[in-house]
Amino acid sequence: MLRSTWDDRIMIVAFSMSPGTSDETGSVSAAVAEVVRIVRASGLPNETNSMFTNIEGEWDEVMAVVKQAVDAMTAISPRVSLVIKADIRPGYTGQLQAKVERVEKHLAE
Repeated sequence: MLRSTWDDRIMIVAFSMSPGTSDETGSVSAAVAEVVRIVRASGLPNETNSMFTNIEGEWDEVMAVVKQAVDAMTAISPRVSLVIKADIRPGYTGQLQAKVERVEKHLAE
């Protein structure tokens, strides 16, 4: 079994964050955009879809970005909903795209 320390655990984190309040139209997109800006500015590999933002890196890097995002969101709304799912796989990098490519390869067979 491969063992590693928390410092070198490469991970993909899928997270979704929403403020407890919306704008006058009921939308939360402006608040979510602030979080996406933080993720993109981090320089870590990332992607955003309609449900989650995915970010890849070492534990401390990724969690620091999530914390910064929570801090930004709590500046907008005193109540924040946060969902996090993590795939922790030491020794593997570039999996944000590689995992999808492997599935696409199987679909093409």
